[in-house]
Amino acid sequence: QVQLVESGGGLVQPGGSLSLSCAASGRSFSDHVMSWIRQESGKGRDFVASISWNGAHTYYADGVKGRFTISRDNSKNTVYLQMNDLKPEDTAVYYCAVPESEAMGNIFAPNEYYYWGQGTQVTVAS
Repeated sequence: QVQLVESGGGLVQPGGSLSLSCAASGRSFSDHVMSWIRQESGKGRDFVASISWNGAHTYYADGVKGRFTISRDNSKNTVYLQMNDLKPEDTAVYYCAVPESEAMGNIFAPNEYYYWGQGTQVTVAS
């Protein structure tokens, strides 16, 4: 059974930092894109960041460029999201997501992803 388990969320003041992790089990995703998607309360899911299978290519939503960094460790089947200079508008549930196939379509579209974690809450408030 495939599982994605996120950790590292919490409450942080504006300008602060958090580091999220997502550990996969049940199968290897070393040849898959891995991504972070977030969902604000009462809204739809939005793309945050994505990383290619070998880490050579990364993609970010415009609102997080320069503040967030996605990385992965294929030996641990884990993807990370380092979030710096956090803003109140970053408050959301953050999900790790992986497509069913290594040949993925639109990485920016949340509905293209097949495997999802349970999510971790990130709250940015003073």
